[in-house]
Amino acid sequence: MNIYSQISSNNTKTWILMAGFVAFFALIAWVMGEALGYGSGYVGVAVVLSLLTSVGSYFWGDQLILAMSGAREADRKRDFDLFTVTENLALAAGLPKPKLYVIDDTAMNAFATGRDPEHAIVVATTGILQRLDRRELEGVIAHELSHVKNYDIRLLLVVGVLVGTIAFVTDWFLRSLWWGGRRNREERSGGGAFMLIGIVLTILAPILATIIKLAISRQREYLADASGALITRYPEGLARALEKLAGDREVLEAATNATAHLYITNPFKDKNFGAWFAGLFDTHPPIEERIKRLRNM
Repeated sequence: MNIYSQISSNNTKTWILMAGFVAFFALIAWVMGEALGYGSGYVGVAVVLSLLTSVGSYFWGDQLILAMSGAREADRKRDFDLFTVTENLALAAGLPKPKLYVIDDTAMNAFATGRDPEHAIVVATTGILQRLDRRELEGVIAHELSHVKNYDIRLLLVVGVLVGTIAFVTDWFLRSLWWGGRRNREERSGGGAFMLIGIVLTILAPILATIIKLAISRQREYLADASGALITRYPEGLARALEKLAGDREVLEAATNATAHLYITNPFKDKNFGAWFAGLFDTHPPIEERIKRLRNM
């Protein structure tokens, strides 16, 4: 499969998953609305509330992430390769040069954040800057710039709103049952069936929503790999970088469960329970499969 077919396939799979996600949300809204006797109109309130809670993260989330990561603003003289590689690749990709930050940690990793190309930020650890050669670093930075160019952060924010809304609706449903919020329960025909299905969905919906979210995230990682290879015209650079990242067993101390999904590879590795638990809900596809796809382009 060549680079262009990889990009097309990953985009198609993403939109199929998104369509399924929206359909799944609509089903939940309909079933729970019918079970409670309110119809599905009340779900609009949940959507509005979820959107409002997302506004802050959309506009100020990048600064919070930088603070949580302990990142410092990059210095052109001190971090010369990071500056020149990013400038060259941003020009090749037709993007504004993002702001650059560095995490002073010997673990190897990198991520991108920011709501759009005009407000993008690329962050790299000192470990990755010191231990990758220039072609490998180009592969990593091209991958991160691809996340920016493909608006992955914005897409995953929308997905996050949907997941949050589903959690809100299912919690609301349980509270309504507890407080007897269903109107005309005895008068509604078929209400028992809707109630039973609603209870089952209350249990399964958050889990299924998270699974769909992770599937979308994994497809965007594959897409960023392919798009990054298109920018550099050298898939082997990123493949070699991923091999080195896979061999690095050092845990990135600055990473948290809230930021782990941003990094190019899992920053926790497998040295503790937190890493094992996070692996159950990994947002990244296996590195071996990513390397295989890159070398088949």
